[in-house]
Amino acid sequence: MDNTISLEIIEVVEQAAIASAKWMGKGEKNTADEVAVEAMRDRMNKIHMRGRIVIGEGERDDAPMLYIGEEVGICTQPNASEFCTIEELQEIDIAVDPCEGTNLVAYGQNGSMAVLAISEKGGLFAAPDFYMNKLAAPAVAAGHVDIRNTPTQNLKILSECMDRAIEELVVVVMDRPRHDGLIAEIRQAGARVRLISDGDVSAAISCAFAGTNIHALMGIGAAPEGVISAAALRCVGGHFQGQLIYDPAIVKTGLIGESKESNIARLQSMGITDPDKVYNANELASGENVLFAACGITSGTLMEGVRFFGGGARTESLIISSQSKTVRFVDTIHMNNNPRTISLN
Repeated sequence: MDNTISLEIIEVVEQAAIASAKWMGKGEKNTADEVAVEAMRDRMNKIHMRGRIVIGEGERDDAPMLYIGEEVGICTQPNASEFCTIEELQEIDIAVDPCEGTNLVAYGQNGSMAVLAISEKGGLFAAPDFYMNKLAAPAVAAGHVDIRNTPTQNLKILSECMDRAIEELVVVVMDRPRHDGLIAEIRQAGARVRLISDGDVSAAISCAFAGTNIHALMGIGAAPEGVISAAALRCVGGHFQGQLIYDPAIVKTGLIGESKESNIARLQSMGITDPDKVYNANELASGENVLFAACGITSGTLMEGVRFFGGGARTESLIISSQSKTVRFVDTIHMNNNPRTISLN
């Protein structure tokens, strides 16, 4: 899987990022998302693969977005056996977020990117469109910090694992009313807090890389993005844990079922019998081979955003593979017809 489609997967996120970046700063978050989706779908449908969306924009068969259950790739055609190899006909599960941080794009803010994760069939947890309590940390703390601890306890453990004073640690938290208590406790423990408005996938992955000045992600965010984050961190040995949140009273915002009881019933219908289970990265991304790819839309901690010039654009992407055990940063210049110049700035 890694050798045959990894380069094309990079192009999938690149094309989504370029399409979305054209709407950067225009205040049109839905449009920025829609064009990213269409660009991502169009490029995936040109790849010799048999893909199935397990995490996407929803479970609506008539959705204009990349919906859960949608098949993508050349080898999903009825006569695919005539022009696809046996390997290409093997089903691949795909988790996508074509525009992670739509508000960031709409208002010209840092940290948005196009992301996806792939694995063999059954290799990615099919998370419902719920919320998830998350804990991400560097590889040195993997298996030591635990989401069931208090934030103060985890900061002490992280401090010991990293041989840093707690006062030197930076924790990323989504700026939401539900996190008021969490933020207060982190500060009381002595650590510093970096608040973000959107885009916690980038924050989670940044924990795995020294030099980002991000040492942990804590708090509640979207569950699908949690699986994508887990896929990346699983590939690099970082720590990730997630626990589904099904009680609207905890989330204190929309995008969750009408009641706690109805949400539990939905989880049971999906085969999730223990709604309070704490999942680790290996459970959320359990496949033998996992591939993560991202491309910056606007500039962030890990990647530059899309930069346009006369006749083209420049992108920076990140691809992480559990199979080849590699982390690649890919700097690409996309040339349109007869570019007047090729910019390296």
